[in-house]
Amino acid sequence: MKAFDFTQDLSGVRVVLRAALNAPLEKGRVTNTFRITQALRTIEALASRGARTTVLAHIGREKTMSLRPVWEEMKQHTSLPIQFVDDTAHNTALQAVNNLQNGGVLLLENVRREQGETENSEALAKTFASFGDVFINDAFADSHRSHASIVGIPRFIPSFAGPNFMDEYNGILPARTPLSPSLAIIGGAKFLTKQPLIVQLLATYDHVFIGGALANDFLLAKGYEVGKSLVSHSPEIKELLQNEKLILPEDVVVLGPNGVETKHVQDVHASDSIFDVGPRSIELLTPYIKNAASILWNGPLGNFENGYTDATETIAKKIAAHKGTSIIGGGDTVTAIHNLNISDKFTHVSTAGGAMLDFIAHGTLVGIDALT
Repeated sequence: MKAFDFTQDLSGVRVVLRAALNAPLEKGRVTNTFRITQALRTIEALASRGARTTVLAHIGREKTMSLRPVWEEMKQHTSLPIQFVDDTAHNTALQAVNNLQNGGVLLLENVRREQGETENSEALAKTFASFGDVFINDAFADSHRSHASIVGIPRFIPSFAGPNFMDEYNGILPARTPLSPSLAIIGGAKFLTKQPLIVQLLATYDHVFIGGALANDFLLAKGYEVGKSLVSHSPEIKELLQNEKLILPEDVVVLGPNGVETKHVQDVHASDSIFDVGPRSIELLTPYIKNAASILWNGPLGNFENGYTDATETIAKKIAAHKGTSIIGGGDTVTAIHNLNISDKFTHVSTAGGAMLDFIAHGTLVGIDALT
């Protein structure tokens, strides 16, 4: 994998840039600009050197979603006259690409509107590749997916890693070989997607704390009542419970017939739903945070989207005050850090979610392999 050289004169060079612009939207407006401002660093660097830049990106999970709100937000953060067309790989897009001048920037519509994107269509990859002389993948956060705009384009034109991609790679890499004593904190949901990561962390970290809906799975496997809580019912969890490095919550915040309560894990009723980690669990985790030389944290400790933010924000503040290495990632985790205005207190804050987890678990991504 080779990083792109931004010191060269790029006048007239056509660049296809895969950016990570999957920003959160609410009522058609961007609610967190972190990925946008990161992407603009690369876009502005290319424009300043005379490149003719075509930007590819996706937004959301639905193919019908549009990058137009992202484009509107981008214009608020740069003086560049960025163009946008409501097309991805057809005549309108091709004409707009051909009309680009030196220093010009064009954002195409959501690549996932094309059926061949997620299927890694060779024809679509060739079309994307025809838009440029070189390809730069600056979307580490999307590089765990075998999609045409990630792994297809490098088959046809010279391809490089962008600065944000390299920042993510170099920022996350130390998490695979942590300094001891080390602590990993893993939250969120979907045990099956995080199982390889948890297995890897239990092999390389001194302690691994499980929070979020993942903790429900472990508590259930341990024989505790979890009521109506979100669970995965995976038999593999019982094997992991034997590992002495594993730390589980001792108390939880539940919503039940009596409203919101904090309960010991032994006292959860069948009518309760677990929505957050309790304060005693945070207190017990605090010495591990203070003493750790390396901390990895991915995923919220509670149902963050529905307002159960206390445990996540408390942990964020405690890690921010910690003196060792701290590598943080995951959408809601990063949102909490930005809301608290403490992003600069961590060694590395990653925009990647699933890609970060896959990279730590396996040491590579399909997007990295494609560039290599």
